[in-house]
Amino acid sequence: MKYRTLGIAATAVMLIAAMTFSGFSSDHQTQRVHQHLTARQPDAGCSCAGDELCTHLPLLIVDTAGVEIPGEPLSSDGTPLDQTDMEYEYTGVTLAADGSKTIVCSMAVIDNQNGNNHPSDDPAITSTARIRIRGNTSRLHDKKGYLIVTTEEDGLTNRDVELMGMDSHHEWALHGPYLDKSLIRNYMWYNIGGEIMDYAPNARFCEVILNGEYQGLYVAVETITNGDGSRLSMSLPESDSQSSISYVIRLDRGSSSEIKNIETFSMYSLRTLNQIDIVYPGFSNLTEDRVAFIRQDFSDFEKSLYSYDYDTEPYAWWNQADLDSFAEYFLINEFTCNYDVGGRSTYMYKDVRGKYKMVIWDMNSSCDNFHNSYMEPQGFHLKGITWFTMLMRDETFVNRVIEIYRELRDTYLSDEYLTSYIDSVVEYLGPATERNFEVWGYTFEEYRPLDPDSRNPQTYEDAVEQLREFCLERGAWMDENVDTLLQFCHESRNKKYNH
Repeated sequence: MKYRTLGIAATAVMLIAAMTFSGFSSDHQTQRVHQHLTARQPDAGCSCAGDELCTHLPLLIVDTAGVEIPGEPLSSDGTPLDQTDMEYEYTGVTLAADGSKTIVCSMAVIDNQNGNNHPSDDPAITSTARIRIRGNTSRLHDKKGYLIVTTEEDGLTNRDVELMGMDSHHEWALHGPYLDKSLIRNYMWYNIGGEIMDYAPNARFCEVILNGEYQGLYVAVETITNGDGSRLSMSLPESDSQSSISYVIRLDRGSSSEIKNIETFSMYSLRTLNQIDIVYPGFSNLTEDRVAFIRQDFSDFEKSLYSYDYDTEPYAWWNQADLDSFAEYFLINEFTCNYDVGGRSTYMYKDVRGKYKMVIWDMNSSCDNFHNSYMEPQGFHLKGITWFTMLMRDETFVNRVIEIYRELRDTYLSDEYLTSYIDSVVEYLGPATERNFEVWGYTFEEYRPLDPDSRNPQTYEDAVEQLREFCLERGAWMDENVDTLLQFCHESRNKKYNH
């Protein structure tokens, strides 16, 4: 059994540790590291004089020499937008003075293994880098997220570095929890997702200083791309000219590089109104032949999925896609009511020698933290989104979803595991949360985007409790109702879709 039932340990930390290092079956070769369990703790003590920032978390220091970081959202007439304009879609972003999307900066990471971290300490890493503002809706927030690409001194050639104990690579997302006032949703669900699925991005908490100004608590995250160790580690083509390759695609708003945007079957048949773009390979390795291969390869999968033979051999969708990966992805996003998926931030990858698999991404709005509407812990939503609207008609898929859910409720989605995880992460962050809200605490009063207003927490403690209570209520409801998913694959409901 992939998901082993584990006994509850005497304490919450022991429970988490036992389940984290239980040898959970996965194709992924790198051991999942939960920073809050293994790194220096807030009560470890420090011998410093106390006259500068002292933190048990890694410090990431960025200096742009006063140059404004590009990527600020703009309206159609070029007017800057901010969080007061959340109801508007931005149509462009600011660029660097030379017209590029990034600027060159210097970066340093202070990550002492045997003591706390201070801005004056010798850094573990120094590097030239390129930086821009990243995110979709989050671009409008006061607290920005960033994409950082470490480079050689020329500012052009990528340079791989080991960042905060994560495997060596050059591209990193720097998520600034802002809408999520618990500060932990992305960190928590990437790590739990990484225990359940073959792959989920690794993540590390850190504190950020930008141009000498303290910016608060951030989460450094692996981007979803190919690489050694903890990244996807997909098979590379045998030659530069080979068109059949491993790739990563995304359903979202599309890429500004037109060559990356592909029109697949689901788009031209209007199964989705969103854009599919190629995330990997990057622009420099993306030939017209490779674009054509990816477009046709994925369209072939979609045609199989949307055909009358979607659940019958030899044409069934599972010949091209990994059943467990799609079922696990469905469950994680359904359990958390992460309803951006299927329209935004939806990633899928395929090794040239394997099947399609899903990757969770952007859990910031999960667990009833979506700013536009209340996501109550009752009901199922993902049954009607792109691709899954057909998967839910397949009895094999639905039965596997139910089976995996029952197994996960004894492990990574149990009430004990989830509440213990939340509490232990909050304890680990310790004084870092206070420092973060010294900068961003005004948002409890001045930025209350959740509708109705009663959903907006008044304090950090309220935010954590809301997350904890949602997980408990959602689990209780799904325990009672997960079997009702069978209605969606019943023959009486799907006669017109079957051969």
